[in-house]
Amino acid sequence: MSRQKKADLLLILNTGFWGCSYYLSDLALEEMPPLALCAFRFLTAFCLLGVILFPKLRRPSRETLLWALPAGLALTLTYIGATVGLLYTSISNAGFICALPVVTTPILTFLVYHKKPERRMLIAMVVCALGLALLTLNDQLRPAPGDLICLLCALGYAINLLVVERAVRQPEVDALQLGVFQQAVTGAAMLLLSALFEQPRLPDSAAGWGSALFLAVFCTGIAFAVTAVQQQYTSASHVGLIFTLEPVFSAIVAYIFAHEILSVRGYIGAGLMVLSLFWMEGDWSALRTTFARWKHRRRRRE
Repeated sequence: MSRQKKADLLLILNTGFWGCSYYLSDLALEEMPPLALCAFRFLTAFCLLGVILFPKLRRPSRETLLWALPAGLALTLTYIGATVGLLYTSISNAGFICALPVVTTPILTFLVYHKKPERRMLIAMVVCALGLALLTLNDQLRPAPGDLICLLCALGYAINLLVVERAVRQPEVDALQLGVFQQAVTGAAMLLLSALFEQPRLPDSAAGWGSALFLAVFCTGIAFAVTAVQQQYTSASHVGLIFTLEPVFSAIVAYIFAHEILSVRGYIGAGLMVLSLFWMEGDWSALRTTFARWKHRRRRRE
């Protein structure tokens, strides 16, 4: 298995964590305001990783800290869009718009670096976008104020992916340190915004604490650190497309724990999204070679 395939598989695992985060966030938001929850997630994740990975985080380079600033601010924009936007629009609208990095990342890559997406990527983008629409959009989609706010999520995460992709290719930047320190930037920014616009408070029940801690440890700390490291071995466009599986995992978790059932159209959409991932990740050249050999052997037998 190639290094890129391993990186993509780890990123799919991260996407599973984020798929769980919708259900857990729903539980935690019953006891915490959105920006305070985000601040708790990122600051707790940073402190935990700081203790566990202290030997590897000592003496970060100046370049690593400089790149952590725009990466962390981009994540701040991402989670403001995802959490605040959800307050003013439907879950279906927010789910579709927040998953748009599959579209915004290649577009932003083209605008910034003039790098055209591969043909396979273009096909996968179209199929995946169609699947997302079938999975998340309802029959009466209407613009809502929160829709524009949710666009910040798609834009912010596309910026973060490009910043991290460029940063980890610099020899002076340590990918693991970048993945950790960007969380400190995001947590500090969220805490400041929460203090200005909310009344921050912590959970007051076991379910609230459990949800908030799982979000902080697995859905934030581990997930973003792994993402930063593995982006050395894959592209930002690949990452953006893989992360569109997030609504699929979210739907599975909702079905198991919240007993939500998708419509037929929703299951078709989920299937198209999985198909787009296989189309992007599949080793079709090896498959064609195997098929050609089988066909050649069959002709020889005849």
